[in-house]
Amino acid sequence: MTHDAPTSDEHQTGGADQQPPLSRTVTGRLLYVFILGDVLGAGVYALVGVMAGEVGGAVWLPLLVALGLALLTAGSYAELVTKYPKAGGAAVFAERAFKTPWVSFLVGYSMLAAGVTSAAGLAIAFAGDYLTTFVSMPTTLAAVGFLLLVALLNMRGIKESLRANVAMTVVELSGLLLIVVLAAVVLGRGEGDLGRTIEFTEGTAPALAVLGAALLAFYSFVGFETSANLAEEVVDVRRTYPRALFASLLTAGAVYVAVGVAAVAVVSPETLAGSTGPLLEVVSVADVVPERVFAAIALVAVANGALLTMIMASRLTYGMASQGLLPPVLARVLPGRRTPWVAIVVTTVVAMALVFTGELQVLAETVVLLLLIVFISTNVAVLVLRKDEVEEDHFRVVTVVPVLGVISCVALLTQQSAGTWLRAGILLAVGAVLYLVTRRASRPAPSRGGAQTG
Repeated sequence: MTHDAPTSDEHQTGGADQQPPLSRTVTGRLLYVFILGDVLGAGVYALVGVMAGEVGGAVWLPLLVALGLALLTAGSYAELVTKYPKAGGAAVFAERAFKTPWVSFLVGYSMLAAGVTSAAGLAIAFAGDYLTTFVSMPTTLAAVGFLLLVALLNMRGIKESLRANVAMTVVELSGLLLIVVLAAVVLGRGEGDLGRTIEFTEGTAPALAVLGAALLAFYSFVGFETSANLAEEVVDVRRTYPRALFASLLTAGAVYVAVGVAAVAVVSPETLAGSTGPLLEVVSVADVVPERVFAAIALVAVANGALLTMIMASRLTYGMASQGLLPPVLARVLPGRRTPWVAIVVTTVVAMALVFTGELQVLAETVVLLLLIVFISTNVAVLVLRKDEVEEDHFRVVTVVPVLGVISCVALLTQQSAGTWLRAGILLAVGAVLYLVTRRASRPAPSRGGAQTG
């Protein structure tokens, strides 16, 4: 095992203050549910209608395409996480591959910015139409209060958070399966139209429509990358991680395709496109389950996505601080709970601020753009780090997979709007300033003797 330059290993065990290590309590089953719960978030609950507006009745096709694209990059994550099982995820991979601190910071910060932006969008979704089914209150107030509750649960500990995730994942998965069952009921009554599922929006080129909708569908699959930041907390990570990662993505893909077919078979694409709660339209047509029941399920799904996203953001912040890329105070761990409490507080405050900056769809597009930058870096890092041998056995992906992963990410970047590029550019510019300030603050001051001798 050789290293040409110091890596982050020396910093990952607690930083300069010798903080206690993170608790290794995440089993394979918990990890599978963690990833599945993060992927089965608000995306499909909120964006099926938007996809229907893009592609027409063949909503399942961009979902299937997005699954294939996600699996490519997931292969790269499986190799690198099992090769370098450290908190920090893509930032750690970039540091090892490119050996340039600012590149590592850019990748880690893009991931972090995507995480808190996604959490802000999910908080807005939580405080929207589904919540107003039960209670009416200002959206921003409800979103901020929701993020506070998520932070408190995150602070209690990773095991407690993932236990809550297990329950919430069961609920949100049941909600999506309920949509499939209700569609079968409607079709069994002789209503609905399965033929719509192979129809495209009139006047559009099917290939371009599918690619455009796949960009939105890709948001429904992002979340698997957050699991890389739990590497230090997973039991037997080299054996457990690849199994949990691929199994959860395939499960989510099967559910998404079934839901896409079910929704369009029961409700016209035009109706879905005009609704902010498209799956509620299916419940309404079936008229079997009260809409409030499904609204409650949708709230749980959104809450689960936000919890898992904030777990990722806080662990990533901890990892970057341990690497010296963010102020070391962010690597402080709560002694009793052994959770990165300062990182949790800071990421929650930033997410609260972002609640006031845009709607769910706008924030979702920004999240995808930022993550595509991260995914390109990770796919390239796999190829660069092939020359770095490690003693432990680890998962190894076929070389063509990361190559195709890079190509797929570039293809999706071409579908982003100028407004999304501008928003992401502003976030990255803020990160650049933060990086320069952190580096200047950490630079040792010259001694007086050294200054006098020149």
